[in-house]
Amino acid sequence: MKIIPLNEGVYTVDKQKVFTTLYEGDAYSPASKHLKMSVCPFLVEIGNELILLDTGIGFFQDQQPFIHYYLGRHGYDPHDITKVLLSHLHKDHIDGVGYDKDGRFMSNFPQAAIYLQQRELEFAYTQPANPSFSKTTLDGLSKLPNLHFLHEDQGYITEHIRFELTGGHTPFHQVFWIQDQDEMAFYGADNLPQKGYLKYPFAYKSDYDGKKAMSQRLQWQQKAQAEHWAILFYHDIKNNVVKY
Repeated sequence: MKIIPLNEGVYTVDKQKVFTTLYEGDAYSPASKHLKMSVCPFLVEIGNELILLDTGIGFFQDQQPFIHYYLGRHGYDPHDITKVLLSHLHKDHIDGVGYDKDGRFMSNFPQAAIYLQQRELEFAYTQPANPSFSKTTLDGLSKLPNLHFLHEDQGYITEHIRFELTGGHTPFHQVFWIQDQDEMAFYGADNLPQKGYLKYPFAYKSDYDGKKAMSQRLQWQQKAQAEHWAILFYHDIKNNVVKY
């Protein structure tokens, strides 16, 4: 198994969910009450599969989507991605799936099978005033011919990929395990976005059900230590992959 963090940079985030790039040397004051976080999709290579875990923030670099730019920096072509696994539908996790061009939604991964919880999409459409969601991306994603809906609370996409609907951060948030022989990678997305969430077991108000997410993190930490998982942290500035 090969795990490649596609770190798209560090950002500050205000209450309206506006992401502003924080460049090296820029001043950051916690007193501003803006959150500071990285945005880091992951590419996992096992056998003939190239699996993308979430798709990033949707910004552009050198006239191409961030996710294409960072895949290219690691020597990968976007058309080689076989599966895209979406944890939930907040824009910083899915805006890299495609973009609007002159009123037409352009898919960034037309060859890949894209997996999403259908109930998460239904919930997102009940939140028209919530700045965490991008209606343009939701509309484009929902019409993609290569979109595959997951309906079950848990199961297997392939023999190597397991999913589980956890709730917590959003009502229908899901997490993934990818196993290759004796190696296990775990992606907890925004139920476990940073390593510090394990050190400080809090229920966060930013979660739909913070107590549930906190309880899950404690369970995952115990299993990760016992079974030697690699945990993938989407929003951690320094520790995107931690192997136990």
